[in-house]
Amino acid sequence: MIDIQLLKKYFSRLYFPQYRGDTMTQAASNGRQVLTREEYLEMEAQSEFKSEFYGGQIFAMTGGSPRHSQICVNVIRRVAEAIDHRDCRCFESNMKLEIAQARAFVYPDVMVVCGDIELARGTTDAVINPVLIVEVLSPSTESFDRGKKFEYYRMVPSLREYVVVSQETPMVESYYKQDKSHWTYTVTKGLDQSIPIRSIDRELALGDLYLKVDGIKS
Repeated sequence: MIDIQLLKKYFSRLYFPQYRGDTMTQAASNGRQVLTREEYLEMEAQSEFKSEFYGGQIFAMTGGSPRHSQICVNVIRRVAEAIDHRDCRCFESNMKLEIAQARAFVYPDVMVVCGDIELARGTTDAVINPVLIVEVLSPSTESFDRGKKFEYYRMVPSLREYVVVSQETPMVESYYKQDKSHWTYTVTKGLDQSIPIRSIDRELALGDLYLKVDGIKS
């Protein structure tokens, strides 16, 4: 039986407000206890807030801003509409993704799964087979989302496209998988422009993605 109180004390010492590569490296090498996959899942099920899991280390997630939340709502709405008549489902950030090769569990802002939903072993709230992942960038996580996190996402065999959405300016970037080693990069800027999301065969208008987002100008 896992000592949850002991794990909670341990967890309280592993709160990192920024996901930086050097922070993660330090956490993995400073001698702290390494958790198993099962310990993380049990602890996460009882926690009052969400955390991500990387190679035995846990990282608390910070809250989002109104701007971040509004963009996420807009993305989910438009993506969900785009797949209404397809055998695909859209998930928001309460659904985890397990990346087995990286020994990781993460909470993407938006995921799309097409066909059967494949759940991670022993879970009801973690998938393993998204075709599309969308992250809305935040100042504290942007370098991680563009770098190490994308490296982890590329380990997901089913993933066909990774999309990042700026909070600061109307700009959306897409990385589309051509084959195992090659990804095509597309960037679109401006509220009057649209970006093709090839994994779901639909163009999304940036004006829709930034609808009611304060402070965004063309």
